[in-house]
Amino acid sequence: MPLPPELDPWSKLRATTRARIGLGRVGDAMPIKDVLEFQLAHAKARDAVHTRLDTAPLKAAIQGEVIEVRSAADSREIYLRRPDLGRQLHLDCEALLEPGDYDAVFVIADGLSATAVSLNAVPMLKAALTRLHDLKIAPVVIATQGRVAIGDDIGERLGAKLCVMLIGERPGLSVAESLGIYLTYNPKRGTRDSARNCISNIHGKGGLSYEVAADTLAWLMRESLRRKLTGVDLKEEALLAAPIAQALAID
Repeated sequence: MPLPPELDPWSKLRATTRARIGLGRVGDAMPIKDVLEFQLAHAKARDAVHTRLDTAPLKAAIQGEVIEVRSAADSREIYLRRPDLGRQLHLDCEALLEPGDYDAVFVIADGLSATAVSLNAVPMLKAALTRLHDLKIAPVVIATQGRVAIGDDIGERLGAKLCVMLIGERPGLSVAESLGIYLTYNPKRGTRDSARNCISNIHGKGGLSYEVAADTLAWLMRESLRRKLTGVDLKEEALLAAPIAQALAID
């Protein structure tokens, strides 16, 4: 029998984290409830990685011009084995991206969790766009079998000053639907990860809210356009911004 919360020394610690700690045991094994919850979480993580992104509901929900492209990885299996191909735009899609005078392009990519994108990408996109009326935004691009760096090629071909990548993060055993945002100034092929800013852990199960993430992103985008950079040179100063200070206070 489990101890009542007031007698369980682990109860206060468990209340502060989604990690599995102090689960106890029944004989030589964990309690069956915890075993089953672990197996369910593992199944959700596997599904998030292997499921193909259904783009039709995304395009319908965005309610605007959407360009759909794909990476050089022709299948989910190849995508998982060949990360390099997920960073490359497929040759057949290059002609779909016509250059224009854009401050930013939003790219939605499945990454390693199609579940995260299906649940969180559109609400996150809409929250961000309501804060960016003064910027010239390119048509939204949906990139299937895509990793972060595919946004560099997309942004370069569109001539956008900024690429904002909304991508499914690698799922864990506590959250399988976490969305990440990667912001890159002057996107071009070969850009290093140190030249990006990242906002992570965006989801509805105790993660960063769309509103706080959108406030942070809008600040970073305007500061990036002003200073003409992203990455490590912008990140430390961004920590002093009010939206991030609010996020840290909530956490």
